[in-house]
Amino acid sequence: MRTPFIGGNWKMNLSLQAATEFVETINNQIPPASEVETVLAASPLFLQTMLEHNESPLQVAAENCYYEDEGAFTGEVSPKALSEMGIKYVIVGHSERRKYFHETNDLINKKVQAVFRNHMYPIICCDETMGRYENGDHISWMVNQVTAAIQQVAATDMRHAVVAYEPSWAIGTGHTAPADAAEEGCYLIRQTIADIYSDEIANQVRILYGGSVNAENIHELMKQPDIDGVLAGKASLSPQEFVQLANFNHTN
Repeated sequence: MRTPFIGGNWKMNLSLQAATEFVETINNQIPPASEVETVLAASPLFLQTMLEHNESPLQVAAENCYYEDEGAFTGEVSPKALSEMGIKYVIVGHSERRKYFHETNDLINKKVQAVFRNHMYPIICCDETMGRYENGDHISWMVNQVTAAIQQVAATDMRHAVVAYEPSWAIGTGHTAPADAAEEGCYLIRQTIADIYSDEIANQVRILYGGSVNAENIHELMKQPDIDGVLAGKASLSPQEFVQLANFNHTN
């Protein structure tokens, strides 16, 4: 049984004061981690303060990191420092990082390994590079960005990874994928993981849908068998709406 995962990605929004007030506002409104794992990814400028003011089961996450632990990499975020702060999750390979900062599959794979090396878990984002190939009599599902991101990742680590399917045309547009299309994408990701590792590992990995998720469409998305949660953008900027997402089991 995979614990639902409700994630938010603030991107480059809010201020330190707004981030602090957000965490304080939702402190008594987040469900227990045994019921729903709730995660907010924020700017590295806000993380320490959010951790200090967080009194709920909320996990504070990082939006990005570099693949080296330390060194002459001006402006980058150290995964080692994030881990020492108490961060558990790091978003890796978001479509905006790929598009605006030209992150390659090889770079993203290095970041995934760095996150695991520092005892954290990656939220691996992928777009819709989906298809299947035939190798003799065996047909395998292939999600190219996921396949590249998890190269040389041990099965013992992979079972703790989170994968987010984010169609680029749906991110920030207000247009979400129909629930059956979102389910198909998540299903193909799970089948790809099964082909690379095993059904056992694939059934432990939580797969999220991201792309204009809100309190109105989350119920239909969460009914799908291979959608274990969501990664919301705009909807996560409002404490009230984020609380609605986190409590999707108790709202209509």
